[in-house]
Amino acid sequence: MLSELPPAPRRAGGVAPALAAAGHDVLAVDPEAPSGALYRQVTLGELDEPGPFDAVVAGRVLHHVDPLGAALDKLVGLAPLILLDEFAWNHMDGPTVDWYESQHRVLAAAGREPKGPSSLADWRARHPDLHPYETLRRELDARYEERRFEWRPYFYRWLGGPATEPLEQALISAGAIRPIGFRYAGVRTETVRSSADAR
Repeated sequence: MLSELPPAPRRAGGVAPALAAAGHDVLAVDPEAPSGALYRQVTLGELDEPGPFDAVVAGRVLHHVDPLGAALDKLVGLAPLILLDEFAWNHMDGPTVDWYESQHRVLAAAGREPKGPSSLADWRARHPDLHPYETLRRELDARYEERRFEWRPYFYRWLGGPATEPLEQALISAGAIRPIGFRYAGVRTETVRSSADAR
């Protein structure tokens, strides 16, 4: 399931074009979505498509959504499967922050200004209302049964250097920095119970 998610997009439109190109019927929801047949320029709360859908795919959005519980209740009603590409921003420890900020300085000095913030402390101060990892998991676990989970590099998306992702993965594997990206696949609890009852 998680391996079927396309790589993190670096362009507007998110993963929708890649999923559509792989043969899936896609409906992407975002108030700032581009124009086109794949997209609805609405919030999740405004979405009036009844479904059902086979799966919900969400890329780095749930940590922003408020109220989170109500949004997940709607997603549970739309599809039995959820696939997430998210990040645990509150898991940034000292060595991880130091590595990221030093990489940012190196790339900026080389003329490759990263799209991410230069100071993670300033970034946190500007985003006081994001859900931490533990809140995301608590709300997910109340509605879904985890089927797959994996920690992954994340900062390479903000840094954009030519060797950033393999370097970040190598440092994570060596225990030098923490992974803050994660992918999660879950099946709604009601579907799991129905399958068990059918047996």
